[in-house]
Amino acid sequence: MAPPNVCFSFPPFDYNGAYDDDDDDAIEDVEREDQRVVKGKQIETNSPLLDFQVFSPFFPDFGICHQNPPNQTSSEVVSKVHPQTFHENRKPQNSLDLLTNYWTSMVKKTKPWKPPEKARDEFKAPHGKLSTLEIIQVAGTRYVQFPDQSENHFSILMHPFGSAFSGLCEEDTKEIELVQFLLAATEKVGDQQFDRASRLLSYCELLASKGASPAQRVVLYFAEALRDRIDMETGRVDLKGGGTEWSKRDESHDVKQGLGRSLASLTCHKQTPFTQVTQFVAIQSIMEHTSTARRIHIIDLEILSGIQWIVLMEALAERARNNNDNRDETVELLRITAVVSNLEFQNQVEETGSRLAKVADSMNLPFSFKLVLAPGMEGVLGDTFGTEHGETVVVYASLVLRTMIARPNRLEGLMRAVKGTHPALMLVTEVEANHNSPSFMTRFIEALFFCSAYIDCLDECMGEGRDRHYRRAIEGMLREGIRNMAGKEGEERVARSVKVEVWRAFFRRFGMAEVGLSESSLYQASLVAKSKQQFERSCSLEASGKALLVGWKGTPILSLSAWKFSQ
Repeated sequence: MAPPNVCFSFPPFDYNGAYDDDDDDAIEDVEREDQRVVKGKQIETNSPLLDFQVFSPFFPDFGICHQNPPNQTSSEVVSKVHPQTFHENRKPQNSLDLLTNYWTSMVKKTKPWKPPEKARDEFKAPHGKLSTLEIIQVAGTRYVQFPDQSENHFSILMHPFGSAFSGLCEEDTKEIELVQFLLAATEKVGDQQFDRASRLLSYCELLASKGASPAQRVVLYFAEALRDRIDMETGRVDLKGGGTEWSKRDESHDVKQGLGRSLASLTCHKQTPFTQVTQFVAIQSIMEHTSTARRIHIIDLEILSGIQWIVLMEALAERARNNNDNRDETVELLRITAVVSNLEFQNQVEETGSRLAKVADSMNLPFSFKLVLAPGMEGVLGDTFGTEHGETVVVYASLVLRTMIARPNRLEGLMRAVKGTHPALMLVTEVEANHNSPSFMTRFIEALFFCSAYIDCLDECMGEGRDRHYRRAIEGMLREGIRNMAGKEGEERVARSVKVEVWRAFFRRFGMAEVGLSESSLYQASLVAKSKQQFERSCSLEASGKALLVGWKGTPILSLSAWKFSQ
């Protein structure tokens, strides 16, 4: 039976070596298209919004739509992607070469703003002021062209291309120079010139001390990380003594970007587009792959608040109302198994289960909830999840696999256990960034672009009213992540992310084939992306192979991909 055309709207892997091509022999039957990446395919967001029916107290602005989504077609440029590993092995000859080459690559990817060729008295920056990401781009472009001038306090107004920048407001000019000093300090840290780096950092901290603008806060957070790194490199911090805060943590829940259990995290979820898009596209995919299932078993590897399952319940209840005459399509039971890797959250997850049970009861939806304790995701086996015959199993992994990159044995054990459940679908949401490179400079610049875009989003979507308090809390978690990504090494560095093509190479080892997202799912993404003025103006959707990338002003933030295991 074809899936219903319904859109639901929200309220051992060698990590250091090359991918083994001999693994292809073991999975010849797996769909070969998972080796390809579709570059530059944009998801259409200009279709007219539909009339919505309110159903959820969490998302009062949205309901369920039953109209067919418009056809969305676009030309695809297919290119081969060589399998990658979680680590890169290339090392630059010096830090400035890496900074220059990597910066050029990143600027091309993020479609930077460029000053138009106009007279200085005619030119005005777009929107009156540059965004945080545009400030980073302009500063980096100028720095790699004239790196020595930053350290010598060379004014942008005296630059040979000063006329091109003269239309910028004074605030933008100062922030561009501020970022240049940060980049100069980064280069000195990479070259182990710590005294010179420290002087530059002092200048950064002085200029950005107020932290009034997003760009100033970005500089402060990364300057703090560089200070940590200098302390580590010069022996001021004993990494082997076991006395540091990070070394005492088995799992770093503080540095995970995503939907959490706190009120600040819930507010961030509601006010920013990233998890909204991925969650509701995932729900659409689940509905399509369980259209004939009567017993549905969801295995959530990191359930957190569980808001997305309320939407799934509403969708299943709506489908049942539409199929009153066909009892064969009525869901007999919805089971959710929630995995708890951090025992500190056991009580909160139990409360989540109780809330979900009450919601299901109000919808007359048969429901059961099971909590599985798996400290650190260690020792997880196939029978841990308690799957039963006749169930359609769906595995949901949102921002959890990345927490085990530093512990590859646990990650591989979890994947073998997941495969043992024979899921009909596995949905994976991950941070779309390379925060795991062994190269400090590569990791720093990648994190600078990513965090600048993320903080720019927080400032634009949560910068006013009572949301400002929650924004500070979210930035606090991001700040800790920056310190860990840029300031730590080895086992101390637990904040790690890799891009979707790296996950593809990893998943192939388990015989997993990537599943394309339907037009209904992509239309669902477009609805969320234009649901608010800030989203419509700045949220970017892009296809990477069969995965969906959700970003901010062209910089990817999250990826969503769907998978099946070969038999």
